[in-house]
Amino acid sequence: MLLPRLARTLFRRPLTDPAPATYPEIVAALVERLDAMARGRLGRSLAIRHVGAASCNGCELEINALSGVVHDLERFGLRFVASPRHADVLLVTGPCGRNMNEALLRTHAAMPDPKWVVAVGDCAVDGGVFQGSDAVEPGGVGRLLPVDLLIPGCPPSPTLLLEGLLALLEAEVTAAPPPPPLRPVEPTMESWAEPRRDGPVPEDGPG
Repeated sequence: MLLPRLARTLFRRPLTDPAPATYPEIVAALVERLDAMARGRLGRSLAIRHVGAASCNGCELEINALSGVVHDLERFGLRFVASPRHADVLLVTGPCGRNMNEALLRTHAAMPDPKWVVAVGDCAVDGGVFQGSDAVEPGGVGRLLPVDLLIPGCPPSPTLLLEGLLALLEAEVTAAPPPPPLRPVEPTMESWAEPRRDGPVPEDGPG
């Protein structure tokens, strides 16, 4: 009968998987370290531009969770931006469909240096379940763009995304040369008065 079935449906608990366990203290520590590394490398917080290259939206759900109440990147200054001209990191999901090639290349070209490319999910890494399809680039995002970090998973968790971004910035800070001075150092009156180490000071002073 329809009515008993409807009653069971109304009063039965949803047949869904339980929510994954979250550890707010671990998330907060990861985000704080990530923000500190971004400020050390860039002098400011990290700006992320996400592009879905024919994704199934599984990875997008995990990326959206980064802005939710548990992870809440905005409270630490980390943010997703709409324009690639404001971005430091290009986050790519999906198997890189051929119709997205031009969009990915133009987005990457519009980003200022220094910039990094992160392939998120098995599809972006190597094509995932879409390997061999004529509609996608063989080999994932790396065939089009210079990928700096691979984050596998189907999909990867928000915590794994944070750990990957942190590892990327830590590696860049370790390998980065010291930044050049912001402006040339101009001589002062005291420096003119000091004797030169490579020879005598002319009698009528500097020219």
